[in-house]
Order: sequence, then C-alpha cells, then structure tokens
Amino acid sequence: MPHYYSREPIGRERRYVIRDEIRGFRVEFLSASGVFSARRIDRGTRLLAESMIVEDGWTILDLGCGYGVLGIVAAKLAPRGFVYMVDVNRRAVELARINARLNGVRNVKILWGDLYEPVAGKKFDAIICNPPQAAGYEVLKRIVRGAKRHLKPGGLLQLVARHGKGGARLMREMEETFGNVEVVAKRGGFRVYVSRNESE
Repeated sequence: MPHYYSREPIGRERRYVIRDEIRGFRVEFLSASGVFSARRIDRGTRLLAESMIVEDGWTILDLGCGYGVLGIVAAKLAPRGFVYMVDVNRRAVELARINARLNGVRNVKILWGDLYEPVAGKKFDAIICNPPQAAGYEVLKRIVRGAKRHLKPGGLLQLVARHGKGGARLMREMEETFGNVEVVAKRGGFRVYVSRNESE
C-alpha cells in the first residue's frame, strides 16, 4: 500500500473539510485521502502548532507541509515574515495551495520536492516539521542534518514526535548535530524538540 510519503498518491481521492481554532486563529483546511492525517489535525501537528516558536519578520520553512496546517499558522503568527512550505506529495502541495488561499495567507510559497531540494541555498530563522517517522530513520536523519545547513545563526529546528516511538532517538540526533536540544512541550506521548544553530 503506498504511503503518504510518496510523490504520487494512488487510489480514488476522497476530500474532507477540517475546521478548527489554533493560536487564536479560526482555520479551515481542505484535505484528502493520500495525505497524512486526512480526516483531522493529528495530535503531533496540533502540539507543534500550539507551541512552535515563531517571531514576526522571520523566514520559516515548513518541511513536509502536508495540507498546510503548520505553515499557514506560522504565516498568521508572522504576517511580516515569509513561510516556505515543501512536500514530496503532489496532492499535499495542491491542497496546501488551496488552503493558503482559503485562510487568506499570502506570505507563503508552496513548493513540490524532496526535503530541502526546492529550497537549496536558502537559510531560515526556523524550520518546523512533523517528520514522517514511517518513512524510516534515514529520512529523519536527513531532516536533522540538512537543517544545520539551512538555518541562519541562532535559527531553530523544531520537530515533534512520539517520544517512545522514535522521538528519543530523534532527540539524540538533534543533540549530536547541534550540540543542544530541549523539550518545549509534551502531551499524550508527543514531545516538541527544539535545537538552536549556534554556529556562525
């Protein structure tokens, strides 16, 4: 069975509408089968959306954006900033573009491609990601190590994962790569891990 972490989801597309409130913003998302957590905002994404560190004016990367929850909330939190949203899943990218319009955010650019390929050479104040743990640890390692090259000095990598199901290993990878990591939120087995790029 094909996973959402694939370029071209197959099978008949079923669409869903998700309405919610996050960080004081009323949001609405069009979702569909073949993308991650199609019927509702998953608990990890919600925890990261509620606790991510975003300042106005920042340039932010939502890596593996899915149908756009994190990137759209970040764009609302930083109206004078700019958010790049990237996903390998074409259906997710199409939905994220629709959802950016639906939620009235214009300070975003949504790109199709694998991890950092579409933003090669760019550097960010923050990279936010609910990583696709089902895609395997090598993908998670590429996310963490690639972040080091794509963060400005002082920039933050912010990831969410189930601590007991790969998150602890992910946290160690962040510690090894950046020399620091902290847990800024936890709920229902999920934790949000943040590392700061302290290299000049």
